[in-house]
Amino acid sequence: MSKEAIQKHFDEAAEVLNKFNNKANMASIEKAIHLMVEALNNGHKIISCGNGGSMCDAMHFAEELSGRFRNDRKALAAVSISDPSHISCVANDYGYEFIFSRYVEAIGNKGDVLLGISTSGNSNNVIRAVEAAKNKGINTVVLTGKDGGLLADLASIEIRAPHTDFADRVQEIHIKVIHALIDGIERALKLS
Repeated sequence: MSKEAIQKHFDEAAEVLNKFNNKANMASIEKAIHLMVEALNNGHKIISCGNGGSMCDAMHFAEELSGRFRNDRKALAAVSISDPSHISCVANDYGYEFIFSRYVEAIGNKGDVLLGISTSGNSNNVIRAVEAAKNKGINTVVLTGKDGGLLADLASIEIRAPHTDFADRVQEIHIKVIHALIDGIERALKLS
């Protein structure tokens, strides 16, 4: 790989980040933080889900809350839907599109928040999870890309990365948003 090709990765990432960095997106992140803090303050939890790299991001989000982000503090109630036994059971018995919604039906409660992550906004299993959450009175936050897909109109709050040709640029925005959410939650709860 040439130096120019390597440099292009960083130039593209900076360009997408600059497009995302606007008042509307910052306001959406702030609203999502408020929903999540309200849930945690009221003894509820945050559930996260996504596929592939987005599942890794969902896991990262949950472990930073239940474990540790920047500073020592009390553990916060967050869980990602990433248990392989649950996923393989539901996929086998009901279909892959139900792997997240069944989990939400099982452990989700009114007052919780669901964080769904889909770079396309059209992941059927994330869509079904958001629908299941809404049916239970659970607020939903989604991280999307492209045109927001079907998730854009389903969620309580959508945070959309700018349209790019490749999912990796969207994922780079998503991880920035995830870190901002965690930091915002800690600050609002005066834990950091």
